[in-house]
Amino acid sequence: MVERPAGEPGAEHDDAPGRAAEEALDSPLPEGVRRRVVALAADAFGALTVAELPPPLRQYARFTPTRRAKFAGNAMAAALESDAVFRQRIAGKVRAAQPELAGALENGTPPAAADPLDVAAAAYVLRPDGWVKLVAAAGEEAQRARAERAGEEADRELVRLRDELAQARTDARADAERVRADLDGLRKENESLQRKLRSAQSDVKRGAATVRKAESALEAERSRAAAEKTAADSEVRRLKARIAEAETALETSRRAAREGRSTEDMRVRLLLDTVLDAAQGLRRELALPPADVHPADTVDAVAPGRMTPKDIATRALSETDPALLDQLLALPQAHLVVDGYNVTKTGYPTMPLEKQRLRLLGGLAVLAAQTGAEMTCVFDGAELAAPVLLAPPRGVRVLFSKPGVTADELIRQLVRAEPPGRPVVVVSTDREVADGVAKAGARPVASALLLKRLART
Repeated sequence: MVERPAGEPGAEHDDAPGRAAEEALDSPLPEGVRRRVVALAADAFGALTVAELPPPLRQYARFTPTRRAKFAGNAMAAALESDAVFRQRIAGKVRAAQPELAGALENGTPPAAADPLDVAAAAYVLRPDGWVKLVAAAGEEAQRARAERAGEEADRELVRLRDELAQARTDARADAERVRADLDGLRKENESLQRKLRSAQSDVKRGAATVRKAESALEAERSRAAAEKTAADSEVRRLKARIAEAETALETSRRAAREGRSTEDMRVRLLLDTVLDAAQGLRRELALPPADVHPADTVDAVAPGRMTPKDIATRALSETDPALLDQLLALPQAHLVVDGYNVTKTGYPTMPLEKQRLRLLGGLAVLAAQTGAEMTCVFDGAELAAPVLLAPPRGVRVLFSKPGVTADELIRQLVRAEPPGRPVVVVSTDREVADGVAKAGARPVASALLLKRLART
């Protein structure tokens, strides 16, 4: 018998564990009893000091009873089974917490109204005489309760399945009636379709006879057309032969008229090509540098002062001055290319696209008449729901970009198509367009500049 520490509650019952030492469970604790035992130990656990706890359980000393039961349940059950001192300490705490239940168990008269699982758990911890029977009885009671609950659940499930079976039978009868009605309707529809099929087959036979007659007539017509085509081909060949004879006679007469001067022209052209080739060969042979200095430049004299870049800047026009556009269009053979929607959406964006185009083209027509410059206005064709029916004004070329090609790309194609050296002015506020045409040699100007110039017309 293990001695209880002096002064510990329940020390006067030391003889009870001794008497129960010979009793032992011949099977594992029932699960319900085990949970109640772990709960009792978890509640009494906090009243013990760390030194009074078995080493494996000391790490759970600061846990709450709920967390202690969750994380240390197996360890506490093992300690209660193997460590008699720990079990006696827990038993002392149980006696202090439930004195009536503890006294009834030690007197051998467990309360009839108490939960069998609570009685079995307390008996397992306190170990009074006959505790094994109490634990076994609690297990059997729990099994009976589970069996009764399972039976009740089975009865409820049986009732539910019977109700579902009755409902399924009712639904099956309704479905069968509906299927019979549908089958009758399908039979009637099938009979109607068979009558229509027989009528259609008769119509097909009559149509086939008509087709055969039409094919016979068509074959006869083809034969007649082939004969007429053969005759027409013969006539065409005869006419082509006569035309060839006439063209030969005409060419003979033209050649006779040209022979008088063609020989002299050929000799002069040959002589000129010879002189040009000789001059080019001499230029390559001598490798002379370009003549950037003239004889007059070698005469020593005092030259007038030249303007500085600052003087040129003060005389230059502002980029927003409409007179700058007039100067650019006054250059020989100037070509003005306008990014149409870029200008209209800058000047009058609230108007419909059709009115925007008409207003811009009207202003460009007046500007073309005033300056005589070539003008091309480009619109983006991607924004059109349908082709535009438009009569371009006099002096203005109007172009729409094709599907898959933007107006910006079409403007760059127009600039690249111009020969180097021709003054080309592109009107667009789009920086990408302005940079692209500037690299190609064109002069970009802002849309606002053109709008100011058109406002003066």
